[in-house]
Amino acid sequence: MGDFKEKFKSLYEKIKKVKHIEIYLAVGLAVIIAIIYFTTLSPSNDSSSTEDDNIDATFSSSQEYVSYIENKLENVITSVKGAGNVNVLITLEKGFEYIYVTEEETRTTSNGTTVTTSTVVMVDGKPILQEEIYPVIGGIVVVADGAGDVSVKLNIISIIQTVIDIDSSKINVLEGN
Repeated sequence: MGDFKEKFKSLYEKIKKVKHIEIYLAVGLAVIIAIIYFTTLSPSNDSSSTEDDNIDATFSSSQEYVSYIENKLENVITSVKGAGNVNVLITLEKGFEYIYVTEEETRTTSNGTTVTTSTVVMVDGKPILQEEIYPVIGGIVVVADGAGDVSVKLNIISIIQTVIDIDSSKINVLEGN
């Protein structure tokens, strides 16, 4: 038991020496809140929910996907204390990419060379989708009234990185009017 107290005291002393611990705590708390928010979010919790509110929503275009993500981020960031009015803009590096099931046929010609041809497998005249790769986000701009406060700005960046898994160098948070 005495060993535990010594380790706890040692840990407490190390924590006391950390500069700006309140910023780290605020960012950590924002991450925890964002995780709790997204894990408990379900269509039955929100009376204005639609079919597009789930992660498995189908999008007919890259622009529709971007609008969906922008709206989700705006809703979450607006709920951050001190953020105020929020606008989010997302740019893409590339759009949707589709990989279809293919069939390869290898044949040897009369002169001894092998030729491999690949054709897309069709069922009822439609290609079979093997994999759908979502668009790659190039950058995010957030304009928030409260972004002049460093802790609010850090919370916004932390939320975006948690939700989208994007490098902070691709996120720009600016103070609004």
